[in-house]
This record gives sequence, structure tokens and C-alpha cells, in this order.
Amino acid sequence: MIKRLQRRYALSEQGAKDLVKGCLACVLQNLSFMFPVGLLHSFVGDLLNGGVSGGKIIFYAIGCAVCLGLILLTTYIQYNATYFATYMESGVRRITLAEQLRKIPLSFFGKKDLADLTSTIMADCTFLEQSFSHFIPELAGSIISTILVSISLLIFDWRMALAALWVMPVAFAVVGFSSKVQEKLNQKAMDVKMACADGIQECIETVRDLKANNAEKIYLKGLEKKIRAVERRSIRNEFGIAAFVVSAALVLKLGIATVTLTGSVLLMQGSLDILTFFMFLLVVSRLYDPLQGALQNLAAVISTRTNIARMNEILEHPIQQGDNRLSNQGYDIVFDHVSFAYNTGETVLNDVSLTARQGEVTALVGPSGGGKTTVSRLVARFWDVNRGRITVGGMDISKTDPEALLSLFSIVFQDVTLFDNTILENIRIGNKEADDEQVMAAARLANVDEFVEKLPDGWNTNIGENGCELSGGERQRISIARAFLKNAPIILLDEATASLDVENETLIQTALSRLIADKTVLVIAHRMRTVAGADKIVVLSEGAVAEEGTAEELKKKGGLYARMVKLQTESQNWRLV
Repeated sequence: MIKRLQRRYALSEQGAKDLVKGCLACVLQNLSFMFPVGLLHSFVGDLLNGGVSGGKIIFYAIGCAVCLGLILLTTYIQYNATYFATYMESGVRRITLAEQLRKIPLSFFGKKDLADLTSTIMADCTFLEQSFSHFIPELAGSIISTILVSISLLIFDWRMALAALWVMPVAFAVVGFSSKVQEKLNQKAMDVKMACADGIQECIETVRDLKANNAEKIYLKGLEKKIRAVERRSIRNEFGIAAFVVSAALVLKLGIATVTLTGSVLLMQGSLDILTFFMFLLVVSRLYDPLQGALQNLAAVISTRTNIARMNEILEHPIQQGDNRLSNQGYDIVFDHVSFAYNTGETVLNDVSLTARQGEVTALVGPSGGGKTTVSRLVARFWDVNRGRITVGGMDISKTDPEALLSLFSIVFQDVTLFDNTILENIRIGNKEADDEQVMAAARLANVDEFVEKLPDGWNTNIGENGCELSGGERQRISIARAFLKNAPIILLDEATASLDVENETLIQTALSRLIADKTVLVIAHRMRTVAGADKIVVLSEGAVAEEGTAEELKKKGGLYARMVKLQTESQNWRLV
């Protein structure tokens, strides 16, 4: 049962156990509310049979105190078993989702956007938190306690019991049969919410471009439509669910009428005494109130299916696994007949074979979309290949744990990601164990010190969200400093100098030459002068290796590389007329 609850409600093992405890606590609480009914039944019986003596008064006073104490105790247990346990599980869920995202291949993120994933971790977990603290335990507690009370009523007087209980399965069936309708409504509501969240996030991220192009009003008009769509869909959702819940509640109220009519008939026939009639009226009045809440809880539980499905999509997604122990002999990178396609199905690499040797600089060049960046992503196992094999020092990377594999790489991407922290701490990400002197030494190699000296707080200057206080070239140099600090045996440079001016590019290349001794270096570049001194140049075109060799050898061939060099030389001579 625990495993089933884990799968059904996207819970941890402890969370599933706590859910069972919460349901049992709700059962105890609901049953405790029935004790005063029994006490009142006994009291009325004594009144009808000649009054209540002094000893009986003490008995009923003690009974009232015991009932009150029992209700307080069961309520305390129920509160701890539902609310406190739920808050802990909510934290566990978010951490588990984040840990799972860390292990999932990057191909998964190509199908998801940040707003969607953020909503899953935050909003869906919050909704589930509410379900576990309010809806599910109370629903289960109401059903179980009602069954126990119903059995007692059937034993006491089956005729009156049937008159009271027949409405329950009908009411629950009305709400239960609405599940498919609710799922469709919830999915449509979720779709418009995600579209709205995407629009808001995109608006915030692109506000500079919108202002620059006088497109704010047009964009905000479209965003307003998305917000209104959320409003309309939410109203439809409420009406759709309410139609079933209210109908079921009306059916439930019919039970009071049938108990009254049946009891009156039996009372006139002389087959039912007034005390039993009174007791059943008391019981049903107490029984139907929690059941009405249970109907609403059932509708809410059905609504959680969409949120749970979104969480399970992450939790059940295959993760990248492998051996934590590195078995490589050296650091040669070998692509052996590698083919790869993204989710779109469009082939990006087709039967690519190449070698990047240790101690050499291997450059990847070619037209945009040729597969250069994909090669660097595959060698770091951000994605897994469809066919073929990639090895590092003879070690098959598809059988190696991604985190263990990445300990061999220092990577500088074209798109730099920085954190809202100081310059020192942003560079220290390359090696969290490094002291300040080591960080600054790496920064100097990347010429970071040149602009740090001009900042008000120097190395302790906070650079803002994603380095918004810095220029593109300054951000790139911090990223390069991280690679220096990590000092891994394999270096991947994806357009690492693209944002630098000619002077700084030359300085960085000089620093790189000191760093790459006896290391495997894979450089991706569009500017031919950047890779002119590489030991080997591999030209990729349309996902295949078009040619490879040194710069001089490729120029003599007069192929694609020679043509690219010619075009870039001509473009350098272009000027405004």
C-alpha cells in the first residue's frame, strides 16, 4: 500500500506512511465526535424513564468532561499527523524534485521552460501540501468513520439505517463520475496558467528589447489577453466543479427527509420507539456534515491528478547513471561514428568520427548549425548519443556517472551564466575549496583584474543578477577565470573569446597557451584567426566532418575552410560608405 500511495500521490516513503497516519488520526477524531451523541442518547433515555438522579448527574458531568478531553486529544493528534507531517513532506518533495532535475539529461529541458519547472516545484508542491493537510486525510477519515458508524446503525435498526445511508453512495457517485470532466477542466486551466507565466517571464527578460523597439504596448496587450484567459478559465473551473459538488450535497440532504419520513411511519406503526427515532435524527445530523465536506474534498483530490502527473513526469524520467570511478587512461577524446538528433528528430550529427588528442588544441569550425556546439555538449555528456561511441582516454562516457565525468572538464560557454554575488564568489564556483589568493591568481590569468580595479568594492563587488552590472566581455572573462581555477585536464571553449575585443582576445589566448600544456583542448570558434594556431582543425558542415588538418593544410586544399577564411578576410575590409 505504501508503494501505491507513493506512486499515486508523488510521495516519499515517509510521506506515504505519514499520510496513512493522518488518515487514521482523522478517523479517530470523527469517531470522537460520536461519543457526545451516545451520551446524549443515554441522557434523554434516563429523562424519559423517570428523571436523572444525583449520581447520574455526576456520571454525565464526568462523561461530558471525558468527551471534551477525547475530542481535544484526537484533534491534537490529527493536527500533528496531518499539518506538521505535510509541511515536512512538502520540503522533501521540492528537494527530491530538484535532485531529480540535477540527474536528468539536458534533453528533458529542451521540452520544458523555466516557468513550467518552477511552477511544478513551487505551485504544484504547495497545492499538494494543501491536499495532504486538508483534503485527503479528512476524506479518508470521513469515509472510514462513516462506514464504522453505518455498520453500528445497521445493527441497531436496519430499516432506519437504510433510510439514512442510501444517499451516501449516490452522492459520492455523482462527484466520482465527474473525474474525467474535472481532469479536462484542470488541464485546460493549467495550460492557460503556464502560457500566462511564460508571457510574464518573457516580458521581464526582454523588457529592454521591447522598449528599444517601441513594442511594449503591443506585447502588454497580448499579455493582458493571457491574463484574462486565466481569469475566465478559473471561473469555468469553479462552476464545473461546483455543479457536481452542489448536486451531490443536495442528494445528501435528502437523507434527513427519508429518515424523518421512515421514522414517522415506523413510529405510527408502533415498530419504533421515540428514543430510537430521536437517536437516528441526532446521528444523521452529525453524520452528513462531515460527509458534505468529504464531497468537496473528493473533488479537490480529483483535481490534484494534474499536479501529481506533472511531478511524476519529473520523478519518473530516466536519469543518467554510470560508474563513479574514472577508468580513463589519458585524456584523448574520440568520437567513433557518432550520430545524434534532438527531440525534433532532425539529425544534428551524422556518423561523425574525430579525435582530440591530449596536449593538442583541436578546433571545431564550420557554418552555423553544423554541429560544433553539439559536439562539445555530447563529450561532456549533457546528452547521450543515438549511435556510435564517445571515449575519453579509452573510457566510454555513456557508462560513466555524469558528475564524475565532469570533474575532468573545464568548460567556457558562449552564453555566460553568473550569480547575484561578488566577483570572487562567482569565480570560486570553479573550485569551492580555493582560497582568495588562488581565485585572484586565476582571475589575473583571465585579465579580470584589469576591470576589477575600477569597481567601487573591488573583488567584493556584487555584480547583480546574471552579472547585469558588467559588460559582455567582462562577464566572459569571469567565466574563463572559473575554467582556470578548476584547472581540469580537458578544456572546452565554446566561442570563449566571442565577446572580447582584439586586444583582450590576444591576451586571453596567451594565457590559454600557458594553461593547456599537456591538456586536451577543444575550441569552437567562428573567427578563423582565433583557431589559426590550433594543432588540428576539424571542419563540420551539415552534421558531418567535411575536412580536417592544420590551418595551412586546409588552406592548400581550397575547400570549405579556405572559403571561410577568404570570406572573413573580405568582411574585415568592409566599411560604411
